[in-house]
Amino acid sequence: MGLLGYSEQFMEAGGIPSPKVHPFELERFENEGLLSGNYALDYSNYSVFQNPFRKFPYYTACNIDGSLFKSIKRADLFSGKGDKWAKDKRIPKEHQLGNELYSADRSDFDKGHLTKREDTQWGLTDAAAIKGAESTFFFTNAMPQVDRLNRGIWRKIEDYILHQEVVNSSRKIVLFTGPVFSKSDPDFVTKVKEETIQLPYLFWKVVYYQKGESLHRTAFLTSQKGLLEKRRIVKPVVRGDEEEGDAFMNFKDAATYQVRVDFIETLSGLTFAPARELFEREEASELILSGVDVRGELATDLKDASMNLIL
Repeated sequence: MGLLGYSEQFMEAGGIPSPKVHPFELERFENEGLLSGNYALDYSNYSVFQNPFRKFPYYTACNIDGSLFKSIKRADLFSGKGDKWAKDKRIPKEHQLGNELYSADRSDFDKGHLTKREDTQWGLTDAAAIKGAESTFFFTNAMPQVDRLNRGIWRKIEDYILHQEVVNSSRKIVLFTGPVFSKSDPDFVTKVKEETIQLPYLFWKVVYYQKGESLHRTAFLTSQKGLLEKRRIVKPVVRGDEEEGDAFMNFKDAATYQVRVDFIETLSGLTFAPARELFEREEASELILSGVDVRGELATDLKDASMNLIL
């Protein structure tokens, strides 16, 4: 595609390499005769590391330059023809999930962007920003997310990060986003091309930003466990089959939490670049937004949020 993907040298305070996956995952590539490098995919202003075994991304890695952000409507993308989702031809189609999942029976969920469309919507020209936005419409950048999660407080946090902390302040940040893969993730009730698909419960974001000359980081976590079960999108998980680590799954439906990055490392098996953290609590802290109904019925200015993203 000739696209400029994630840059490790984007921040003046120092390089930020992409997260490292657990060695066990790299062994799986070798055992299947696959080259992990072939699944590191560059797009415009962001990159994806695709998990061919779960058919969803391990994570996305995005550079965001608020000083070059361009305001472009979603309806104006693809020459005004509407969303144009596609599989990435650089990897086998059977290693990614497309319309066969999102149009399947009981697929009561959105194509949730991991790297947000607007996050890549920057550049020296409108054309460059449009190219960035359009490049987010690959299924390698999508996860099945229940609408109450995708369009609720999780989206409000995404908008807060982008507009309040990045665009309004003409700031640069690095943003990693991904799911938590667990062996005990529930099965989608509908088989896709005769294959059982597990749907993740948890999603995370890790933000790197500069404060003075120092590099800082913080993390956020959200869950859709109860939403998937309540809507009968997934098969019930037999209690005896749950893993010991499932204690980490006890989060409120569609709520968003601020956590330490090492908490995300424990859940995901990923390793992130070191940086300072202002958030020091060991336990997850639910973000309470003044006057906001977490069911998405009411929105307010997120400047009132009890969060410590950038101070």
